Amino acid sequence: MSEIFLSIQGEGVHSGKPSVFLRTYRCNLSCTWCDSKYTWLDQEKSKPGVDYEPMTLGAVMDRITIYGCKHLVLTGGEPLLHQRVLAPLLASLKKAGFFIEVETNGTIAPSAEVVESVDCFNVSPKISNSLVEESVRTRPDALRAFVRSQKAWFKFVVCDQNDVSEIEQMLSKFGIPRDRVMLMPEGIDAATLLERSRWLVEVCKEKSFRFSMRLHILLYGNKRGI
Repeated sequence: MSEIFLSIQGEGVHSGKPSVFLRTYRCNLSCTWCDSKYTWLDQEKSKPGVDYEPMTLGAVMDRITIYGCKHLVLTGGEPLLHQRVLAPLLASLKKAGFFIEVETNGTIAPSAEVVESVDCFNVSPKISNSLVEESVRTRPDALRAFVRSQKAWFKFVVCDQNDVSEIEQMLSKFGIPRDRVMLMPEGIDAATLLERSRWLVEVCKEKSFRFSMRLHILLYGNKRGI
Protein backbone atom coordinates (compact mmCIF):
# COMPACT_ATOMS: atom_id res chain seq x y z
CA MET A 1 0.00 0.00 0.00
CA SER A 2 1.17 3.51 -0.79
CA GLU A 3 -1.19 5.37 1.56
CA ILE A 4 -4.58 5.24 3.29
CA PHE A 5 -6.32 8.46 4.29
CA LEU A 6 -9.65 10.23 4.74
CA SER A 7 -10.50 13.11 2.41
CA ILE A 8 -13.16 14.09 -0.10
CA GLN A 9 -13.45 12.65 -3.56
CA GLY A 10 -12.03 15.42 -5.72
CA GLU A 11 -12.92 14.12 -9.18
CA GLY A 12 -15.63 12.39 -11.11
CA VAL A 13 -19.30 11.73 -10.58
CA HIS A 14 -18.97 11.48 -6.77
CA SER A 15 -16.94 14.67 -6.42
CA GLY A 16 -17.29 16.19 -2.95
CA LYS A 17 -18.14 12.90 -1.22
CA PRO A 18 -16.21 12.20 2.03
CA SER A 19 -14.16 9.11 1.23
CA VAL A 20 -11.49 6.80 2.55
CA PHE A 21 -8.73 6.50 -0.05
CA LEU A 22 -6.80 3.26 -0.39
CA ARG A 23 -3.86 3.91 -2.71
CA THR A 24 -1.90 0.94 -3.98
CA TYR A 25 1.70 0.99 -5.13
CA ARG A 26 2.86 0.32 -8.73
CA CYS A 27 1.48 1.32 -12.12
CA ASN A 28 1.76 -0.15 -15.61
CA LEU A 29 1.84 3.29 -17.27
CA SER A 30 4.08 6.34 -16.89
CA CYS A 31 1.97 9.33 -17.93
CA THR A 32 3.98 12.52 -18.21
CA TRP A 33 1.51 14.61 -16.18
CA CYS A 34 0.82 11.98 -13.48
CA ASP A 35 0.30 13.56 -10.05
CA SER A 36 1.09 10.35 -8.13
CA LYS A 37 4.45 9.42 -9.61
CA TYR A 38 5.57 8.48 -6.11
CA THR A 39 3.63 5.24 -6.62
CA TRP A 40 5.69 4.09 -9.60
CA LEU A 41 8.98 5.95 -10.11
CA ASP A 42 12.21 4.05 -9.46
CA GLN A 43 10.35 0.87 -8.61
CA GLU A 44 13.57 -1.15 -8.57
CA LYS A 45 14.95 1.19 -5.91
CA SER A 46 11.77 1.46 -3.84
CA LYS A 47 11.94 0.43 -0.19
CA PRO A 48 9.24 -1.15 1.97
CA GLY A 49 8.29 1.06 4.87
CA VAL A 50 9.50 4.13 2.99
CA ASP A 51 7.87 4.17 -0.45
CA TYR A 52 5.18 1.65 0.37
CA GLU A 53 3.95 -0.36 3.33
CA PRO A 54 3.48 -4.13 3.15
CA MET A 55 0.16 -4.88 4.87
CA THR A 56 -2.05 -7.89 5.44
CA LEU A 57 -5.66 -7.67 4.28
CA GLY A 58 -6.73 -7.65 7.92
CA ALA A 59 -4.51 -4.67 8.68
CA VAL A 60 -5.86 -2.81 5.65
CA MET A 61 -9.42 -3.54 6.75
CA ASP A 62 -8.70 -2.22 10.24
CA ARG A 63 -7.11 0.96 8.87
CA ILE A 64 -10.03 1.64 6.53
CA THR A 65 -12.79 1.06 9.06
CA ILE A 66 -11.23 3.22 11.77
CA TYR A 67 -12.38 6.38 9.98
CA GLY A 68 -16.08 5.59 10.28
CA CYS A 69 -16.64 6.53 6.63
CA LYS A 70 -18.23 3.93 4.38
CA HIS A 71 -17.29 5.35 0.99
CA LEU A 72 -14.08 3.78 -0.31
CA VAL A 73 -12.00 4.97 -3.25
CA LEU A 74 -9.47 2.37 -4.38
CA THR A 75 -6.83 4.15 -6.40
CA GLY A 76 -3.16 4.03 -7.33
CA GLY A 77 -0.90 3.65 -9.19
CA GLU A 78 -3.04 1.10 -10.96
CA PRO A 79 -5.02 -0.85 -8.37
CA LEU A 80 -6.21 -3.58 -10.75
CA LEU A 81 -2.64 -4.86 -10.94
CA HIS A 82 -3.47 -6.24 -7.49
CA GLN A 83 -7.07 -7.26 -8.09
CA ARG A 84 -6.54 -10.96 -7.31
CA VAL A 85 -5.42 -10.24 -3.76
CA LEU A 86 -7.75 -7.26 -3.29
CA ALA A 87 -10.93 -9.09 -4.34
CA PRO A 88 -11.53 -10.68 -0.89
CA LEU A 89 -10.99 -7.30 0.81
CA LEU A 90 -13.50 -5.59 -1.48
CA ALA A 91 -16.03 -8.38 -0.87
CA SER A 92 -15.64 -7.96 2.90
CA LEU A 93 -16.02 -4.19 2.68
CA LYS A 94 -19.11 -4.59 0.51
CA LYS A 95 -20.67 -6.91 3.09
CA ALA A 96 -19.86 -4.30 5.74
CA GLY A 97 -21.94 -1.73 3.86
CA PHE A 98 -19.26 0.18 1.96
CA PHE A 99 -19.84 1.97 -1.33
CA ILE A 100 -16.79 1.11 -3.42
CA GLU A 101 -15.24 3.14 -6.24
CA VAL A 102 -12.22 1.95 -8.21
CA GLU A 103 -10.04 4.41 -10.12
CA THR A 104 -8.27 2.74 -13.03
CA ASN A 105 -6.49 3.62 -16.26
CA GLY A 106 -8.64 1.12 -18.15
CA THR A 107 -5.86 -1.18 -19.36
CA ILE A 108 -6.75 -4.18 -17.19
CA ALA A 109 -10.17 -5.83 -17.38
CA PRO A 110 -11.76 -6.31 -13.94
CA SER A 111 -12.39 -9.84 -12.73
CA ALA A 112 -15.94 -11.05 -12.17
CA GLU A 113 -15.31 -11.03 -8.40
CA VAL A 114 -14.21 -7.39 -8.46
CA VAL A 115 -17.12 -6.31 -10.66
CA GLU A 116 -19.54 -7.90 -8.20
CA SER A 117 -18.16 -5.90 -5.26
CA VAL A 118 -17.57 -2.55 -6.97
CA ASP A 119 -20.31 0.07 -7.27
CA CYS A 120 -18.48 2.42 -9.63
CA PHE A 121 -15.42 2.23 -11.87
CA ASN A 122 -13.79 5.59 -12.60
CA VAL A 123 -12.02 4.66 -15.82
CA SER A 124 -9.49 7.17 -17.11
CA PRO A 125 -8.35 6.05 -20.59
CA LYS A 126 -5.14 7.79 -21.58
CA ILE A 127 -4.81 9.68 -24.83
CA SER A 128 -1.73 10.97 -26.65
CA ASN A 129 -1.19 13.86 -24.22
CA SER A 130 0.03 11.26 -21.71
CA LEU A 131 3.07 10.63 -23.97
CA VAL A 132 2.58 6.90 -23.50
CA GLU A 133 2.65 4.69 -26.60
CA GLU A 134 -0.87 3.89 -27.81
CA SER A 135 -0.34 0.12 -27.81
CA VAL A 136 0.53 0.34 -24.11
CA ARG A 137 -2.13 2.80 -22.91
CA THR A 138 -5.10 1.54 -24.95
CA ARG A 139 -6.35 -2.03 -24.45
CA PRO A 140 -9.55 -2.54 -26.46
CA ASP A 141 -10.71 -5.69 -24.65
CA ALA A 142 -10.33 -4.04 -21.25
CA LEU A 143 -12.21 -0.89 -22.29
CA ARG A 144 -15.05 -2.94 -23.72
CA ALA A 145 -15.19 -4.98 -20.51
CA PHE A 146 -15.75 -1.79 -18.52
CA VAL A 147 -18.49 -0.73 -20.92
CA ARG A 148 -20.20 -4.12 -20.47
CA SER A 149 -20.05 -3.83 -16.69
CA GLN A 150 -22.48 -0.88 -16.86
CA LYS A 151 -20.73 0.41 -13.73
CA ALA A 152 -18.13 2.59 -15.41
CA TRP A 153 -17.73 6.32 -15.91
CA PHE A 154 -15.05 7.34 -18.39
CA LYS A 155 -12.99 10.36 -17.35
CA PHE A 156 -10.60 11.90 -19.87
CA VAL A 157 -7.76 14.26 -18.94
CA VAL A 158 -7.73 17.24 -21.31
CA CYS A 159 -4.80 19.58 -21.95
CA ASP A 160 -5.92 21.45 -25.06
CA GLN A 161 -8.66 21.67 -27.67
CA ASN A 162 -7.01 19.07 -29.93
CA ASP A 163 -7.60 16.39 -27.28
CA VAL A 164 -11.36 16.53 -27.77
CA SER A 165 -11.37 15.07 -31.30
CA GLU A 166 -9.15 12.21 -30.12
CA ILE A 167 -11.61 11.49 -27.32
CA GLU A 168 -14.51 11.49 -29.77
CA GLN A 169 -12.70 8.88 -31.86
CA MET A 170 -12.24 6.63 -28.80
CA LEU A 171 -15.94 6.81 -27.94
CA SER A 172 -16.86 5.68 -31.42
CA LYS A 173 -14.21 2.96 -31.62
CA PHE A 174 -14.93 1.30 -28.28
CA GLY A 175 -18.64 1.96 -27.86
CA ILE A 176 -18.20 4.17 -24.81
CA PRO A 177 -21.60 5.69 -23.89
CA ARG A 178 -21.57 9.44 -24.35
CA ASP A 179 -23.66 10.01 -21.24
CA ARG A 180 -20.98 8.25 -19.19
CA VAL A 181 -18.12 10.53 -20.29
CA MET A 182 -16.48 13.22 -18.18
CA LEU A 183 -13.84 15.72 -19.28
CA MET A 184 -11.37 16.97 -16.70
CA PRO A 185 -8.69 19.65 -17.11
CA GLU A 186 -5.11 18.54 -16.57
CA GLY A 187 -3.29 20.58 -13.94
CA ILE A 188 -1.61 20.36 -10.55
CA ASP A 189 -2.15 23.99 -9.54
CA ALA A 190 -5.27 26.12 -9.22
CA ALA A 191 -4.29 28.67 -11.87
CA THR A 192 -3.82 26.04 -14.59
CA LEU A 193 -7.01 24.22 -13.67
CA LEU A 194 -9.13 27.36 -13.73
CA GLU A 195 -7.67 28.59 -17.03
CA ARG A 196 -8.35 25.27 -18.75
CA SER A 197 -11.74 24.85 -17.09
CA ARG A 198 -13.14 28.02 -18.61
CA TRP A 199 -12.94 26.75 -22.18
CA LEU A 200 -13.42 23.08 -21.31
CA VAL A 201 -16.78 23.81 -19.70
CA GLU A 202 -17.90 25.34 -22.98
CA VAL A 203 -16.81 22.19 -24.83
CA CYS A 204 -18.84 20.08 -22.39
CA LYS A 205 -21.90 22.27 -22.92
CA GLU A 206 -21.56 22.02 -26.68
CA LYS A 207 -20.96 18.26 -26.82
CA SER A 208 -23.13 17.14 -23.87
CA PHE A 209 -20.26 15.78 -21.77
CA ARG A 210 -20.04 16.08 -18.01
CA PHE A 211 -17.34 18.32 -16.58
CA SER A 212 -15.13 17.33 -13.66
CA MET A 213 -12.96 19.67 -11.64
CA ARG A 214 -10.11 18.54 -9.37
CA LEU A 215 -11.44 19.84 -6.05
CA HIS A 216 -8.63 18.43 -3.94
CA ILE A 217 -6.05 20.44 -5.91
CA LEU A 218 -8.07 23.64 -5.52
CA LEU A 219 -8.54 23.06 -1.79
CA TYR A 220 -5.20 21.63 -0.71
CA GLY A 221 -2.71 21.92 -3.56
CA ASN A 222 -0.75 19.03 -5.04
CA LYS A 223 0.02 17.11 -1.85
CA ARG A 224 -0.06 13.52 -0.68
CA GLY A 225 -2.69 12.29 1.73
CA ILE A 226 -5.39 14.78 0.82
